[in-house]
Amino acid sequence: MNTTIVCYLIYLVTSVALTVWVAHTLHHNGRIFLVQAFRGNEAMADAVNHLLVVGFYLVNIGFIAFALRYGDKPTNAQEAFEFVSTKLGIVLLVLGAMHFFNMFNFDKMRRKGRDHGPEKPAGVTPPLG
Repeated sequence: MNTTIVCYLIYLVTSVALTVWVAHTLHHNGRIFLVQAFRGNEAMADAVNHLLVVGFYLVNIGFIAFALRYGDKPTNAQEAFEFVSTKLGIVLLVLGAMHFFNMFNFDKMRRKGRDHGPEKPAGVTPPLG
């Protein structure tokens, strides 16, 4: 099998696996922030969380596919390692940037939800005094 094809396969499998792992981590741990941001509305938080994960997959897997054709093709083992490590390094930087972008937005949403205080049930008036 051609060295370039092997490198592509390693790059694709590893990049997609890393994307799935980061997306799962963000989905699982981001829910807490979103529930607070939506003042306990778990259905809304779960819907937004799911949409964020879909967007995360689309952007990252799209980038992985787009970046596949770029770079000098390896002709020996050293170039193959350098080729794969460069491509994975770029993917990791993009995943890290997306992670911090999501964390920034989660925190912004959480603060906005916290600043508005807890939601009061409809029809309940607070006691005077």
